[in-house]
Formats: sequence, structure tokens, C-alpha cells
Amino acid sequence: MLRVAVVGSGPSGVYTAQSLVQQDPGVLVDVLDRLPCPYGLVRYGVAPDHEKIKSLQTTLRTVLEHERIRFLGGVQAGAGGVPAAGLRELYHAVVYCVGAATDRRLGIPGEELPGSWSATRFVSWYSAHPDAVDDGFVRGARSAVVIGVGNVAVDVTRVLARGAAELSPTDIPQAALAALAASEVTDIHMVGRRGPSQARFTTKELRELGGLPGAEVRVDPAELALDPAYADPSGLPGALRRNVEVLRGWAALPPSGAPRRIHARFFLRPAELLDAGGRVGGVRFERTVPDGHGSVTGTGTFEDIEAQLVLRSVGYRGVPLEGLPFDGTTGTVPHTAGRVAPGTYVAGWIKRGPTGVIGTNRPCAKETVASLLQDAPALARRQVPDDAVPALRAYGADPVEWPGWQAIERAEARLGASLGRTVVKLPDWRSLLEAARGGTV
Repeated sequence: MLRVAVVGSGPSGVYTAQSLVQQDPGVLVDVLDRLPCPYGLVRYGVAPDHEKIKSLQTTLRTVLEHERIRFLGGVQAGAGGVPAAGLRELYHAVVYCVGAATDRRLGIPGEELPGSWSATRFVSWYSAHPDAVDDGFVRGARSAVVIGVGNVAVDVTRVLARGAAELSPTDIPQAALAALAASEVTDIHMVGRRGPSQARFTTKELRELGGLPGAEVRVDPAELALDPAYADPSGLPGALRRNVEVLRGWAALPPSGAPRRIHARFFLRPAELLDAGGRVGGVRFERTVPDGHGSVTGTGTFEDIEAQLVLRSVGYRGVPLEGLPFDGTTGTVPHTAGRVAPGTYVAGWIKRGPTGVIGTNRPCAKETVASLLQDAPALARRQVPDDAVPALRAYGADPVEWPGWQAIERAEARLGASLGRTVVKLPDWRSLLEAARGGTV
């Protein structure tokens, strides 16, 4: 029996486990996660109002319930937990599928002012990640600036513009729902340094902004016209062409007088976050223009946009893993087809960087598994325990197995019912672990 540990239970980890049991009828897989809950960013990164994407959890659940796959939550791998060398003693092979755990920085003055946050931190809060804290994101804010024009930027813009009635049927935690219901934010500026033909959001995500009750999208046609592809987008790839067409349609509409306004802005590069009494009070942007080589150059002309809340959404970045090599330039672990060294492998964003969509993780996982199975005859010669759980406990871990996760699900359903809602996520470590323990006695 080949015994493999997969570290991380998001899509890349689950697809890796699935590929292993499909290709090797004798392999046993433990899927380890630092959190007591599986599914990674599908649970803690997909916006609560995106029920269709969140339904991918059903597919991931089927994999994790396979008879040769075992979920072990509450197990920290690496620094502060089970060291890499320890995992290698417990398993024939270890595959790290830990994603990109931090956000990229802007590197401009004022970035650390109160009221300036990474979009990742905001998403963790409204997704009930147990590490998240209520930083009073929207408290006292009238205007918000979202820096970035990818799907995460669209997500946080949409959540800020939604009303309580639209969010209440979702699994958003009660405290976040109450805060957003009381929000006085009326203007959300989503700003990109380049033009609409280079924006990274998908057309489906973009169109959703135009269908929000109580909100309108405003686009300045003169600003869009700075993009060389705007006048004739026919030469653009399909998705980019559709994005430009959607923005063109909005630019032609007169203001509707809706109580909340989403301003889609382009060709503005953040230069400084402005201090207003010790908190962020606005963002100074430099106007950019295309440089003719696919990027932009500054013009020396600046514009200030008022904001009491700034969310930076300029990309994710991997962090070093204890015991593994790390490329600080790319934020990834160096590898060859997923192989770091015989017995140690990577898949997902820590392998290739934060690129692609959820489905991109399937071929990425298959490539890594192919490398692992090439090494399997040599790996299987080494003796490892029949069950790693006693040794994991000796390292201080208290694994949450599948019945514990099912108990968390039942507790979240009960919480939702008590609040007159559907399922509502448990928002902190204490409530999650109490619920999990209740499912294992």
C-alpha cells in the first residue's frame, strides 16, 4: 500500500487525491488541512452570493468520501505543526497543495493606514474564515475604492453594493450580514491601471454588477476611449471583446438615480493613499496611457478619489514552506512536473502561481500525480506507519475526521434555522472545534 499525504483540501488537493486513487488501486490518501473544514477557497474564497460556484463542494465531497481517502482537518503542516521531515517519516510521499496564502502589495505611501486592507482580508471576513477578525471594514465609510480589475475585485465590489435582503439567503456569517446591512457606502470605485481590453475579470462576473437591485454602474466613455481596442474591439479574443462591449453599453446609459453607484475606472495607477486624521481618506491616482507595448506609462497628471475604505486586489502570492525550496521572485516552490524531490511534490498555486480557474487544477494535479507514480516503486520500499494519526497527535495535532466535519455542517444548519435563515457559517475556531468534537463523541 502506497500511503500519501496531500496537504491542503482545496480543489488542487482534492483533485490530487482523486487522481491518485483513480490511477493506483492500492494507494491510501490522507488529505490534511490546517482548518477543521475542507474545500479551501471554495468555502472561504468564493463570494456567498455565488451559490453555483459554491455548489462545487458537492463534487469535492464525493471525492473526500472515497473509501481510500481520509480527511484530517486541524493538522498544521510545517512551522508550528508537523514538520516536513516528520510528514516524510509518516508517509511514502507528501504533496503540498497549499495555494498562495498572502496578497501582493502596492508598495506606495499610506498603504498601512487604517481603513486600507487587502481584499483577501475582506473576503475572509465575509466568508467566516476562522482567522478573520471584524476590523470594522465598512464602519463610517461612505465611499470605497477597490484597486484591481480581476474577479476578486468584482466580488468585493458586488458584496459592498448588495443589500441585506440579497445576502440574507446566503451562508454569510451573521456579524458580517449585520455590518453590511448597516453600511452607508454609496459609491464604490473599481479602478484598474490599464484599459478595459486588459482587465482580468470574466464577462459573467462583470455583467452581474449591472443587475444589482438598488445599484447602477457608471462608466466614463472618454476614459474607455483611451484604450486603442475600444473603438473596434473585433480583433480581441472573445472574453475581452465581450467585456469591452458590456462596458460600452453601460457608458451609453444615463444615470438612473440608484442609491448605490459602482464606478468602473481605468487607466489610473495608485500613487498614494491619503491621510485624513490618521485614517485613509482617499487615493491619489496617476493617469496612465497605453505605451504601445501592452503596458501603460504615467502622464504626470493626478486625480484624487475620496475613500474611507480601500481594498487592494492586485493578486495573491505564495509563501515559503518549512523544509521546501522557494523562489521568492515567483512565489512558488521550484519543481519539475510537480516533483520537488522524490517523495515531495507540489500542485496548484504553490506549484504554478495564482493563475487559471478552479478547473485548471485538474490537469495540474494529474501532472504531479504522474510524477509521483513514476517514483512509487522506490518510495514504497520505505516502511511507514499503517496509521499516521497517533504520530500526528504526538506532534500536538488533534485531527478532525469526516464525522467531525459533518457535525460542523449540522451545527451551521441549526444556526441558520435559529436565525430564520438557511445555513449560516460558524465564524471562529472555538465554535468550529466545539461542533467538531460534538460529532466525534
